[in-house]
Amino acid sequence: MRVRRVRAESGIDWQVHRDGDWATVPDSPLGFETPFRPEWELGLHDGELLPFQPVSFRDFMLFERHNIDAARGWLKRFGPTAAVAVTSAYEKLARRPFPLFRPNKLWYRQPIYYMGNTLTFQPSGAPVRTPSYTRALDYELELGFVLKEPLRDATPAEAERAIGGFVVLNDLSARDVQMPEMRSGFGPQKAKHFASSLSSTAVTADEVMPKLDQLTGTVRINGEVVARPTTAGMRHSLGEVLAHASRDERLLPGELFGTGTLPGGCGMETGHWLRPGDRLELAIEGVGDIRHDIR
Repeated sequence: MRVRRVRAESGIDWQVHRDGDWATVPDSPLGFETPFRPEWELGLHDGELLPFQPVSFRDFMLFERHNIDAARGWLKRFGPTAAVAVTSAYEKLARRPFPLFRPNKLWYRQPIYYMGNTLTFQPSGAPVRTPSYTRALDYELELGFVLKEPLRDATPAEAERAIGGFVVLNDLSARDVQMPEMRSGFGPQKAKHFASSLSSTAVTADEVMPKLDQLTGTVRINGEVVARPTTAGMRHSLGEVLAHASRDERLLPGELFGTGTLPGGCGMETGHWLRPGDRLELAIEGVGDIRHDIR
């Protein structure tokens, strides 16, 4: 079931898509109610609303191929020419990725994630302003999922049943700032926290889970399709990542999680970087889409 929220005289209404039209419903179809006051949420954005205001945001990295291709793309954009030549020659001869392009060893043992800034999430349609401190603005197409029930020390099966819905997620990144921050040992900061975005619609979990690893995404820049990523190839199941996050830690309804970038779902992988004046469109079939003008 497709779900959205709209402005109403009473504040914010929930709506579901039925028989080709939107109908207002009294309660959240996602299985949880937002803890935030409507007047506060309405003051955050003009135009379309987020399908929910996240309580928190953990972004995982579930796709090895994304890490490998993004590392290669980073070197091509920011590294010395000699290093690009050496790694290219190695991969051509060995017919496998350059070892340092692969994720850290911990990634193979357990799910890894960073905590993002929920207060700078933008709805689809909002303009994205390029931070003054970057010359390498990038998008990241991800599948997001939100909890409808609390978890603590959950099994993967219990955790999977607690998912309330799915959204399209865009983890905007300042790539020239990201690497120095991550090398500090404290993870991404200004490289990530300036903005992220969600589709204006969510889809209930029952529609997405049966085809979770078969979804296809689309990236368009100025109307041109530059990538068609898919959700195939996750290292861990969503139940496993939630079970890991809930280990000796209480998770609450409304907390948002991301799969990490779908392979091919960012400009650093494909060479299609964002510039002021661009029109960015991200979509995942059966889930939703995000549209932004870049300024």
